[in-house]
Amino acid sequence: MPVRLSKMVISVSLVLFLSLFFLPQFISLYIDWLWFKDVNFEKIFTVKLNAQAIIALAGGLAGFVISYINIWVSMQATKGRAVAMTFGDQAMPQLNILKYFDRLKIIVPVLIGWFTGSWLSNDWLKFLYYFNGVDSGYSDPIFGKDVSFYLFTLPAYEIISSILMFILVASLVVSALNYILKGAVFMTPKGIASERAASAHLAVIGALVFLVLAFKTYTGMHAILNSSHGHVAGATYTDVHAVIPFMKAQIFIALASAVILMGNIFLRRNLIFIGTAALYIAVSFIGNSIYPAILQKFVVAPNELVKETPYIRNNIASTRQGFGLDRVEERDISGSTTISREDITKNSATIKNIRLWDHRPLLDTFSQIQEIRTYYDFTTVGNDRYVINGEYRQTMLSPRELSSESIPTRNWINETLTFTHGYGLTLGPVNQVTPEGLPVLLIKDIPPVSTAANIKVSRPEIYYGKLSSKYVIVNTKSKEFDYPSGEANVFTEYSGKSGVVIDSFFKKLVFSAYYGSLKLFLSNDVTDRSRILFNRNILERVSKAMPFLMFDNDPYMVVSDDGQLFWIYDAYTVSRRFPYSQPVGNGINYIRNSVKVTINAYDGSMKFYMTDKDDPIIRTISRIFPGTLQPISEMPADLKKHIRYPLDIFGIQTMVYATYHMEVPQIFYNKEDQWEIPSMGKSEEGMESYYTIMKLPEEKKEEFILMLPFTPKKKDNLSAWMVARSDAENYGRLMVYRFPKDRLVYGPKQIVARINQDTEISRQISLWDQRGSQVIQGTLLVIPIENSLIYVQPLYLRADKGKIPELKRVVVAYENRIAMEETLDAALSRIFGDVRVSEEAMPLKPSLRLPAAKDDRGLSLTAGEHFERAMKAQREGNWALYGEEIKKLGEVIRKMQK
Repeated sequence: MPVRLSKMVISVSLVLFLSLFFLPQFISLYIDWLWFKDVNFEKIFTVKLNAQAIIALAGGLAGFVISYINIWVSMQATKGRAVAMTFGDQAMPQLNILKYFDRLKIIVPVLIGWFTGSWLSNDWLKFLYYFNGVDSGYSDPIFGKDVSFYLFTLPAYEIISSILMFILVASLVVSALNYILKGAVFMTPKGIASERAASAHLAVIGALVFLVLAFKTYTGMHAILNSSHGHVAGATYTDVHAVIPFMKAQIFIALASAVILMGNIFLRRNLIFIGTAALYIAVSFIGNSIYPAILQKFVVAPNELVKETPYIRNNIASTRQGFGLDRVEERDISGSTTISREDITKNSATIKNIRLWDHRPLLDTFSQIQEIRTYYDFTTVGNDRYVINGEYRQTMLSPRELSSESIPTRNWINETLTFTHGYGLTLGPVNQVTPEGLPVLLIKDIPPVSTAANIKVSRPEIYYGKLSSKYVIVNTKSKEFDYPSGEANVFTEYSGKSGVVIDSFFKKLVFSAYYGSLKLFLSNDVTDRSRILFNRNILERVSKAMPFLMFDNDPYMVVSDDGQLFWIYDAYTVSRRFPYSQPVGNGINYIRNSVKVTINAYDGSMKFYMTDKDDPIIRTISRIFPGTLQPISEMPADLKKHIRYPLDIFGIQTMVYATYHMEVPQIFYNKEDQWEIPSMGKSEEGMESYYTIMKLPEEKKEEFILMLPFTPKKKDNLSAWMVARSDAENYGRLMVYRFPKDRLVYGPKQIVARINQDTEISRQISLWDQRGSQVIQGTLLVIPIENSLIYVQPLYLRADKGKIPELKRVVVAYENRIAMEETLDAALSRIFGDVRVSEEAMPLKPSLRLPAAKDDRGLSLTAGEHFERAMKAQREGNWALYGEEIKKLGEVIRKMQK
């Protein structure tokens, strides 16, 4: 009875232990199923789950069967023998500690099967790529294989070969140990000896090991095209003429060794075991170390450029292809065109869209004037464009999100049932300023008030965003806060269809366990019609839906034509397997912006749109998960007009293009024309790319672009600038405008230095600093006009005890001339004559405007200013401005005479 009871206790304890161990995983799986069903991506969940189960089962079964057969054969060959070891004619005493050794024939295969199954289940996507991969249409230059072989097939081959090698080596070790311990393999004065059955069995396993070695060498030979040990990534001269031929020899030797070992079943020559292994190792060592080193030192090094030229050419072509730079359109511009007032007027749309508000000062300003309540927060500013009053204008939009950490009274009810969403946004043009130096806002306040006739917000609630908490519950008995209205609050009830309905005791129990919240389980406010909204952070949301994509770091919000708020997320397909392509810092050597994602900020609904039909990776994903990706043509037109070329991929492309614009191998090898991204500020950080609306040289109209200039390596003058076009008909087109090498075009760092050295500007900045204010120098913008450039930098002023930056001055630089004025128009007028383009731009302070003409003292001050400007223009040789200032001086003098 006690024995039976103890067995029962052990059994029950084991069941409880396994239940507690696996229960959290089952709960998590169930919650995931409910979420994927809610967002209509059940296909991804089921395909992933089935793939993991099938691959784990297949791998586990293979590991178990192969190892079990081998161990079983070794056990059968030594059946009935005691565990003992012999040396010559002397037998060691029986090892009682190993009396249960035979039970290893079950324990070891089970462990091997469990390990291989777990290993393979984590690589489920690689096997789905293998079975569903599509051709890319271009081949590698060494083996002539389609690139899809490297993207989809080779990774699966590497995993399979590693798994098989692990299973066979484990089987060989256990089987050999069994033979040794039971005396089937023993030592004699002449060396190692073995019985016929043991010799035959070990020969078979050895032959299989050599077959897998041949397979691994085959995969390793192709993987050389992704190596980075040479002058450039990919196979070098030494690889092609030394390493690869020897690897082919290794494959032949491994196959021959497998055949010889099979023949050894009948020959029973133990030296064959040692000889085949020694030969393979020797050839491997010579082919991977000795011969390549000799070839590199005596053949390649003395004449490296000539020998490596074909492989450098392969690297250049593949790198440009891997990063989408093979489609870059290059144009030469003179950079010497003189800009006139007429040119400024002709490019008025470009001037009107020069960004005078930087992200950080703008966020600080929004936080002070538009957060309304402490529990709201602005975390991001998105650059976009809208048609406002019939004009194509660049705007900056910032959503007003709810920060649960800033709720005045933090408790479960407030954080989960009451305060559930953010509300509204702020939107304004990039270049307009109020008389107080603050941004002009076209949409502001709570509820949102819009002064732009064609931009209205009808659904301002933000349940899904960058700050959203893990979960909230809506449609409960508790009042759900909507927005503040004076001293009172307005409440609402969620009308969306998203979220999982907690319509059963089981669901309530499961969610309580999942979030570790007893309050959720005991709450009387949660009813059978309540919905739980979870995975609300938009990055977590899109990453969970499609974990095989890489997402951009700058999602942005847009307002649809019907007033709904949507997040737009850019997603990338990436690989580290593109042959001959040079990897960047994180190892990626292939990237495409193949997906655009829209997320409704109210109900969290997501749609993924495929934008690049030429990308083999996204086409393969579309085959694996049919129906989850929609063509970009199905994106609603009011959202499609807001898609833009993303920052992250542009940053990678500009970094790579700085070197890989050199397509001639000799120039590339010597880095004769290498560029770099201009460094700015004391920290020497690289200049950030920026969005703007402008008319490109030789184009007919303004468009929304992303741009970044280049300077020569370790020099500060400008060599070129690159743009990515975003408007519909030209979306994705990359263009580079190159300046002639024999002409000096000032770069951003040089312009900043000249601005800081300008006596008028430095005196004004020093004066502000002495008054206890902080001067913030904004981002220097390079603005192409016709075939030349102007530079614009905003200056902000913030009181030491204040938190609101105010735009105080705008600096404009052109060639040798620099002007700092209260408005962009005024600064342009200082350089180009009377310019009135940004009609809506306002002076920053009424007190800073020129005195009225009727004031004699004011007239004298005005006359003095015109005289000083005229003299400065004369010294700079700007005779057009000199004439304008003298003319204005004469008008002021005539008024004084009256």
